[in-house]
Amino acid sequence: MEEFITAFSAGVDAVDSFVWGWAMIVFLLGTHLIMTVRTGFIQRKIGTAIKLSVSKSDENAEGDVSQFGALATALAATIGTGNIVGVATGLWFGGPGAIFWMWIIGIFGIATKYAETYISVKYRVKDENGEMLGGAMYALERGFKNKAAGKVLAVLFAVFTFIASFGIGASVQSNALTGVITGYIQDGGIGVNAMLGVILVILVGIVIIGGIKSVTKVTEKLVPIMALLYAAGCIVIICLNYEYAGEAIMLIVTCAFTGQAAFGGTVGSGIALALQFGFKRGLFSNESGLGSAPLVAASATTKNPARQALVSMSGTFWDTVIICAITGIMLVSTMLANPSIQAGIAAGEITAAAQLTTTAFSSIPVLGPIVLTVGMILFSYSTILGWSAYGNRAVMYLFGNKGIRPYQLVFLLFVFWGCIGGGDLVWNISDITNALMAIPNCIAVLALGGVIAAGTKHYVYGGNLEEVDETPIPTIERKK
Repeated sequence: MEEFITAFSAGVDAVDSFVWGWAMIVFLLGTHLIMTVRTGFIQRKIGTAIKLSVSKSDENAEGDVSQFGALATALAATIGTGNIVGVATGLWFGGPGAIFWMWIIGIFGIATKYAETYISVKYRVKDENGEMLGGAMYALERGFKNKAAGKVLAVLFAVFTFIASFGIGASVQSNALTGVITGYIQDGGIGVNAMLGVILVILVGIVIIGGIKSVTKVTEKLVPIMALLYAAGCIVIICLNYEYAGEAIMLIVTCAFTGQAAFGGTVGSGIALALQFGFKRGLFSNESGLGSAPLVAASATTKNPARQALVSMSGTFWDTVIICAITGIMLVSTMLANPSIQAGIAAGEITAAAQLTTTAFSSIPVLGPIVLTVGMILFSYSTILGWSAYGNRAVMYLFGNKGIRPYQLVFLLFVFWGCIGGGDLVWNISDITNALMAIPNCIAVLALGGVIAAGTKHYVYGGNLEEVDETPIPTIERKK
């Protein structure tokens, strides 16, 4: 059995390295750059996007959840271990330069997040009960001129989303949560992990059984609290290490372009590694190009596709441009201020990326570990809820109503499995499924770029954001 696990892990590593080779990096960054140009550098409208995200939804517009509710669910799914553990993992394997590339992909990824949400809302449909359904699969089905190719890509996207929800949405989150908590428990063993797994499964199950509306009600309350709590902790640590903050920023930028070894070679170095892990962790963090957030954004109450697309893109700004940035500066400044961390890595005392974050927050007397632990619990829990909603939409598309309950049961099993196992294998599988989701989604975004550009010109730059899109939303018969 041990030999099988070793061989399987090696196979996953090989596939992960292949799908996240230069071809994927060029494809993803290329999509971000193309959509930045086609949308007229939509990033400059971030102020309008933030304002819309906190505005009250128009009661006369169609939709199932509020604009902020859709954004909160997306942020719940993205502001999580990608920020806490993901940034540390990027630093561990790719060096400080990886943090810079995470930031860059976040800036340009804003345009792709806008574009993928635009087509998700534009091509959304209603079921016989009036519930909104949307996402890349409906954009591919309805927007593609070649209907056969569109259908194939739509099914592939739904399948990849379905599989990804078990990794990035369930196991990765519960595994990271358990790791942080057990880091403060001596000799806890598998029994503590299993107990945490049972508690988490119950807390998740109570919410997801109520569907997307139930998930958005919880995430609307959790997201502001958890984001502010974590950001405050990072800022306090940066202030404690203020003498090294400037040096940390310089090191992050320098390593991105020179690939110089950092911290005595105890963490990853090299431009290729910085790019690879910066892009992988950047996508994991903000999910721009993944097509995940539009699955729920399509249910938002909005006057036209551009409004909700702007709201959605503000999520990438907060997630990567702000939170991932302060996390990276916090981690690097802590390592510069504490040479003992480098010595601990060299001596084998610190063996995992998550320990970097734990060590950094431990520099805040008493409250530091509490803030990190509470933040990790809230982040992981909300991410699990958000991704359960994404998986719900994929299953609905593939199997109809009959697939929802079986899916929820399997999802909870993966939540439990993450608590008692996982490690690097879980992260690598999530990397693979992320890449597979991105391929059909980015194809949809690029193929429908003309539609996105025309709509953006009319609504955003033409001063028509208050205009109601009168295009009829088709009603489909869902699979029973």
